[in-house]
Amino acid sequence: MSLIAVSGLHAGYGGAPILHGVDLAIEASDIGVIVGPNGAGKSTILKTIFGLVTASAGSIQFGGREIVNAEPDALVPLGLSFVPQEFNVFTSMTVEENLEMGAYIRRDDFSPTMRSVYAMFPDLAAKRRQKAGELSGGQRQMVAMGRALMSQPKLLLLDEPSAGLSPIYVSQVFAQVKKINASGVGILMVEQNARHALAFATRGFVIVGGENRFEGSGPALLADPEVGRAFLGG
Repeated sequence: MSLIAVSGLHAGYGGAPILHGVDLAIEASDIGVIVGPNGAGKSTILKTIFGLVTASAGSIQFGGREIVNAEPDALVPLGLSFVPQEFNVFTSMTVEENLEMGAYIRRDDFSPTMRSVYAMFPDLAAKRRQKAGELSGGQRQMVAMGRALMSQPKLLLLDEPSAGLSPIYVSQVFAQVKKINASGVGILMVEQNARHALAFATRGFVIVGGENRFEGSGPALLADPEVGRAFLGG
């Protein structure tokens, strides 16, 4: 059984349709990467999965449970976390306070999880008392990912985690994505840095005009000349 299975998903904003029957599925061990041109509906897929955009038709099964149009507050306890592209940290709070906010649903001792987050993101451990708004873009992205991990998710949704980052931080963020996945968390991410992300994706999805165009392992999509010509610049 797939960790998450999306089928026939239709959704949009204010009556304007964006998604036209999108299908995708990944296993718990997968890093799934959604790529495609600007305006294709990639981020809308993640927002609809997380209940931030209303689906007009289709199914979203998470761990065998139907979650289409569930509220985000109901999804986090089930094991779903979402890191948006923008405004994804509390800038006036310290790094540690941001991480504590990620554990708001928990009633147990979450200090072991915080220690594991600091072990995964050593830069954050050194800056735990610093306000998140004073950090670099790459460090803020790590805070956002770390906060999402504090709820102990089964699946982490990442919307453009490398957007606006310097090349060194792009590499660092992608390295952390692979570490998170290796720790037992499924990943479904939207990424404009398609070549870099598909290189390590176990499942890749090319979305065009709100519809599926190509699907396969990341390396297979990179090797497909049609995908390369149409969507990867050659």
